[in-house]
Amino acid sequence: MADPSSYRPRPGEIPDSPGVYRFRDEHRRVIYVGKAKSLRQRLANYFQDLANLHPRTRTMVTTAASVEWTVVSTEVEALQLEYSWIKEYDPRFNVKYRDDKSYPYLAVTMNEEFPRVQVMRGQKKKGVRYFGPYGHAWAIRDTVDLLLRVFPVRTCSAGVFKNAARTGRPCLLGYIDKCSAPCVERISPEDHRELADEFCDFMAGRTGTYLRRLERQMGEAAEDMEYERAARLRDDIGALKKAMEKSAVVLADATDADLIAVAEDELEAAVQIFHVRGGRVRGQRGWVTDKVEEITTGALVEHALQQLYGEESGDAVPKEVLVPALPDPVEPVQQWLTDRRGSGVSLRIPQRGDKKALMETVQRNAQQALVLHKTKRASDLTTRSRALEEIAEALDLDSAPLRIECYDISHLQGDDVVASMVVFEDGLARKSEYRRFQIKGFRGQDDVRSMHEVITRRFRRYLAEKERTGEWADGVDGTETGDDPRPADGGDPRPAAEPYAAEPGADGRALTDGPALKDDDGRPKRFAYPPQLVVVDGGQPQVAAAQRALDELGIDDIAVCGLAKRLEEVWVPREDDPVVLPRTSEGLYLLQRVRDEAHRFAITYQRTKRAKRFRAGPLDDVPGLGETRKQALIKHFGSVKKLRSATIDQICEVPGIGRKTAETVAVALAGAAPAAPAVNTATGEIMDDEEGAPETTADALGESVSAGTPDERRGQER
Repeated sequence: MADPSSYRPRPGEIPDSPGVYRFRDEHRRVIYVGKAKSLRQRLANYFQDLANLHPRTRTMVTTAASVEWTVVSTEVEALQLEYSWIKEYDPRFNVKYRDDKSYPYLAVTMNEEFPRVQVMRGQKKKGVRYFGPYGHAWAIRDTVDLLLRVFPVRTCSAGVFKNAARTGRPCLLGYIDKCSAPCVERISPEDHRELADEFCDFMAGRTGTYLRRLERQMGEAAEDMEYERAARLRDDIGALKKAMEKSAVVLADATDADLIAVAEDELEAAVQIFHVRGGRVRGQRGWVTDKVEEITTGALVEHALQQLYGEESGDAVPKEVLVPALPDPVEPVQQWLTDRRGSGVSLRIPQRGDKKALMETVQRNAQQALVLHKTKRASDLTTRSRALEEIAEALDLDSAPLRIECYDISHLQGDDVVASMVVFEDGLARKSEYRRFQIKGFRGQDDVRSMHEVITRRFRRYLAEKERTGEWADGVDGTETGDDPRPADGGDPRPAAEPYAAEPGADGRALTDGPALKDDDGRPKRFAYPPQLVVVDGGQPQVAAAQRALDELGIDDIAVCGLAKRLEEVWVPREDDPVVLPRTSEGLYLLQRVRDEAHRFAITYQRTKRAKRFRAGPLDDVPGLGETRKQALIKHFGSVKKLRSATIDQICEVPGIGRKTAETVAVALAGAAPAAPAVNTATGEIMDDEEGAPETTADALGESVSAGTPDERRGQER
């Protein structure tokens, strides 16, 4: 490990101008390439106290043994040189996108005397026009088969073409009029090239010209009573329209644009690109990358633009590029795109309308690609077994943890504090075993204390189930903490203050335990099975709290660890240093999936609970009053204020409300605090019902919305 001070440039040696810099290791291999508007300011950031650097940046500067730079005149030149060097040196610490599959393109070889239409993959060649990428090669062949009726361009290989020219007989497509047969000189090279140009124009989105021309020719043929020719033209028009229908219109203004979305977590990022030409989605592709450096979403977008357009020019760079975040600064990137296209390119974030809606679709595809990338390994039994073995080895367990439980705490600035428990058995999620908790032992925000409470409650239940089924070990008493989960009458062991629920299935129904998880009386077993490993979302404090809870219950045969989200470090109890699993470790991937699932389940419950609290109104406290009768009361009286002032006889006039219910409503509303007065947000004026500001049904039922934008609320959640 090198000391950065050993190769730090002398003061004043680094120029204060735009440029590109390279870090090299002791073997002179380039390990990182970067660009800067000011080389002096940027490089100074790398040579500060190591404790202030991001861990990945710290690893890079301690791996490097030297740094060098090249001065350029503009930021656009720096962007181009950075891309060239990254492609040349393939530095290990730079973001490098890798295709999640080899995408096929529809290619037209305009660099040949007789252009050929074919499916191509891999590196793009000069002089070849590409359309796509497509998801499957058969989609290209279906499209080409439809278009060859109208544009009979050559599709055969060089060998077939030469053999046909030698024998003087065309191939089958030439006989059925799906090839103009330039091999036997049925068409001149100039006319065949013009046919290929028309094919390319149609594929590029300029479809209206050809449809109108064919329709005009069909009409002329019908007027001249050339009905067979008119019928062929009719079929050609149908083939073109069918080919167009294969890519639906997503932007009504016939826009040419590329939409780029990014989904990321702490370690990886997935990029999805939709290519829209003429308002239709003509292609889709995706990349996945390891985040080996501290990087923002805007920087990820910049690297994606470099890879996407670094080798492109002209119309291959669209007029409009829509992204989720702009690079900083955006001007050099936009100028670079403009130079590559040869005309203006708009690089922006869509704000509204069809483009924003389509961007949301691309974002969902990116998120799904990231999830698929992370979970596709889990489908293999061998891989799952290796992941469990790696976890057992890293945590020094006696055997692989076949059942793993993970816990997470979620709240919104200390309100609606909840917890989740998710279960993975043999490396796969078992959603019927999921549980959720409300934190009842205290108020406020304290993740450590919350974790201690949840672990205590869960394993006190386990000890109670063990005692009830006769599996109790001598000398262990799980009821010493005073939280016996079983009521005296032997009913459901769930206390009223602690609801929990299974994760709903795909069809909306709750998943239930199978026959093997039933008691003798048919009730599902709750918390009956112990895990081999407890994982908590957090670092050393949360791990210590979980271990303390198990120690207090006398449980010593369950391992505990925590996964810290910032650096993906694995913490174990009573250790000052974390266990660091390799970034490519299957065990780390499994722990991340378990942790992320616990976080998702917790925050979903927390949001549901918060929404229910926001919708709570005075009528919600009336026992036995359902939603239908609440709506009927509000509709009849107009507001809670008028309902509160009504007599019991007047309340009885509401359909479905009997005298006993009316008395209950009157008593409940009499004891409830009156609602806050309505305020005109435009003038600040306080209004009451009689002044023209009656409570609406939503106000009466408490349907309010939390303050702040959705992004601000998400930022406050944990």
